[in-house]
Amino acid sequence: MKKLLYYISLSLLATGCDKKLDLVNPNVPTIEVYWRNANDALAGTNAIYNSLIQDGTYMRMYPALNDGRGDDFYGDSPWGDLVQIGSFIIPTTSGPVAWVWGAHYQMVWRANQVLANVPGITMDEELKKRLLGQAYFLRGLAYFNLACMYKIVPVVTTPPPSSADFYPATATEEVLWKQITDDFKAAKDRLPNTYQGISGPDAGHIGRATKGAAAGMLGKAYLYRKNWQEAANEFQPIIAGTYGTYSLMADYRDNFKEINENNAESLFEVQFGQPDQVGGTVMNYGGEPNANWKQVSSTGRTYAQDGYGYSDFLPSRWIYNEYKLEKTIDGKSDPRLLATIASYEPADNSTTVYGNAWPHAQTAIYPRKYTHDGLNWPGNDDQENSGINYRVLRFADILLMHAEALNELDRTAEAYPFIQRVRTRAKLPDLATAKPGLSKPQMRDQLAHERALEFAIESIRINDIIRWGWLYDAAKLAELKTHDNDFNTWRAGKEYLPIPQAELDVNVNLKPNPAN
Repeated sequence: MKKLLYYISLSLLATGCDKKLDLVNPNVPTIEVYWRNANDALAGTNAIYNSLIQDGTYMRMYPALNDGRGDDFYGDSPWGDLVQIGSFIIPTTSGPVAWVWGAHYQMVWRANQVLANVPGITMDEELKKRLLGQAYFLRGLAYFNLACMYKIVPVVTTPPPSSADFYPATATEEVLWKQITDDFKAAKDRLPNTYQGISGPDAGHIGRATKGAAAGMLGKAYLYRKNWQEAANEFQPIIAGTYGTYSLMADYRDNFKEINENNAESLFEVQFGQPDQVGGTVMNYGGEPNANWKQVSSTGRTYAQDGYGYSDFLPSRWIYNEYKLEKTIDGKSDPRLLATIASYEPADNSTTVYGNAWPHAQTAIYPRKYTHDGLNWPGNDDQENSGINYRVLRFADILLMHAEALNELDRTAEAYPFIQRVRTRAKLPDLATAKPGLSKPQMRDQLAHERALEFAIESIRINDIIRWGWLYDAAKLAELKTHDNDFNTWRAGKEYLPIPQAELDVNVNLKPNPAN
């Protein structure tokens, strides 16, 4: 089974007060007639995954609004929101900002229904445990993304019992991050290492959350909160193979193309498929899905260069130059350069795009990661019909985060081997030989460089910049301004997305965040 299909809907409506007006729509079941058996539980859990493939999550806007704020990417679009987001001047009325908020809270809403109703269903207990584990994982992921993008948001953990509960208050950062770690812990306790070899309707399914994914995201949450020992404690078993065998793919670009998906490097990825693979005729931008929904990603079209897509973003010249700083052991450029960026490189046999001769100025650079350039480009029929899965968490990230945790624990020498595993895949020299005896601050800078090269254009860079405190360090901020002119218009608090104005208007208990 190549894809876990995400088309199953969960729309559970409250009944009206006037019994004379109560009509049963068999296509939209109410809570009173749902949650009765294992099929309902499975369909309800599948519906949470559906929220991952909408415009406000991984279909397009979650990657775009994250990548656009990093120093490795900047907006180059006629769509003002995509340029303003990178310049940190996005208004509170921005549509994309509201879509990200809405899609993530839809995921929370669906997860809460599963967690509230599935425990009471009489069904196979092992299947029930797995479904609850997935609901905890996906709710944790939703809140992790919300915390990174908006800083402070309401924490809702149960379906609202009445309309009086439709207006939750903003939680503190401490409450929000505790919920994130609690959810990932609960998920780790309930999820299997793999769905191969189990019995039940989810047997053999690819794309469902696993124990390794939950442990990895738990460790990442700890790392983001500077709980270094707890983070290392989560990463170490993953690296040791406790939750299954994870490893780096020999070909770096296997992590960003439509073949070799769900590979040994992937701890969790969002499943996309072109219509000829999984069907569908209606674009999955958002709203209430139906059986005709496509399951496509728009990122490949959004990032594709002039003549092949919208070219809404461009890589910064800084990240391009960063790849050129160090030659491989055989005297070539870092292979991640041409997997990430499309550039004219005769010395590296790169003078074509999408199978055609280089059509741009020889100094022009464009995104290649998550596009179909160099692959079996389907043409997309001028639509956003990419089937490339979005990789949420890779083993390379586990290795470098573990190295970071060790460095912060004053175990700097122990960090070298984990960094080198990532460097070796890129054919870079032994760091312990090239830069022996790095101090703790020097290793921080080295890890920042390593992470920039490994994770450029992967929705990660802005989160690293924020959590490292670079925007509030005068020297680092000055450095960021040399990387990307967008940082010249940054102002304190504007590194986050603003709470959507429409949400503030209807919810008196919702507080503005620093970006409002």
